[in-house]
Amino acid sequence: MASEKEIVYCTALELLYYNQPRRIRGLIDAAGDVEKAWAMADGNEKSSILDRAKKEMEFVQRHGIQTYFYRETSYPQRLVECTDAPVLLFGKGNIDANKGKFVSIVGTRGASDRGKELTRKLVLDLAKRIPNLTIVSGLAFGIDVAAHKAALEAGIPTIIIPAHGLDRIYPSQHRNIAVAALEQGGILTEYPSGLEPDKLNFVLRNRIIAGLADAVIVTESKQKGGSLITARVALDYGRNVYAVPGRPSDITAQGCNGLIRSGRAMLIETAEDLINDMGWTSQASAVQTTLEGLTDLSEEEQQVMQILSTNEDGVHVNSIVEQTGKAYSEIATTLMMLEMNGLVHALPGDVYRKV
Repeated sequence: MASEKEIVYCTALELLYYNQPRRIRGLIDAAGDVEKAWAMADGNEKSSILDRAKKEMEFVQRHGIQTYFYRETSYPQRLVECTDAPVLLFGKGNIDANKGKFVSIVGTRGASDRGKELTRKLVLDLAKRIPNLTIVSGLAFGIDVAAHKAALEAGIPTIIIPAHGLDRIYPSQHRNIAVAALEQGGILTEYPSGLEPDKLNFVLRNRIIAGLADAVIVTESKQKGGSLITARVALDYGRNVYAVPGRPSDITAQGCNGLIRSGRAMLIETAEDLINDMGWTSQASAVQTTLEGLTDLSEEEQQVMQILSTNEDGVHVNSIVEQTGKAYSEIATTLMMLEMNGLVHALPGDVYRKV
């Protein structure tokens, strides 16, 4: 949870340099902390903006909103490497942005019935096969909301990335989906309350959808649209992008076909296509692999190995401490013993991966 000072000054910087995340992050990095960054910032309305930011702090406290500062371990670690990621995120619900696999699913607002059903089936199949899967999307009409609905149906977490603050839901027709997601995931945004969901916000929020993901899937897209922007940003971030092919005569398939034809996206038709290309382990074999060879380990060692089995890319030591409830020194010792026994591999930045 970000401190009150971090929330206030990050919000003030966001309002002062609206939709300029690189500038804000650069200023904080140069200054060393958020208060010094605010002092270095230029602007004629800083006093009124700071007052507005303090009111946002009250809004956050009044509504039990979670906050994530980019220098905290609770901040989505996949976003840390993205230089244009927000320095502060506001969240509501049950969000763990660093646990398990994250798949973002996007597509056209004017989706066909085929596209929506295909999205539903893909999410349900992925949910059966991938342990600790979270589906990310933007709650828009068409493919986005189909992905969220399917995740809720499957009983897995889904995270909504809106283009506005947490004082509203847009589109309002999807309010019930957003409310359901609070119990089974949540809503995560860079925008403070009171800001309208204008066109630029929608474009910029796509980078969060892309950055949060291990893989981005476009299930249906026209020749132009926000889903193609998300795919482009995902590629810039080094994420794997997948697209579902469609008939050349279908307008809603032109974007996906173009992504595949240009080599920017891998063709995907089933959940197995994604799992195989990502090198992930399916649900059945994951459980078997997790339990094999652990009978001779202590209870604490088994617990750590179980946690490491949820993420093939590795888990930060602080996350292991949080999940086990053990002291840092105990976990550090356990990891060292596991590493000496050849069961885990230490990666840069205090990240550990199961061998």
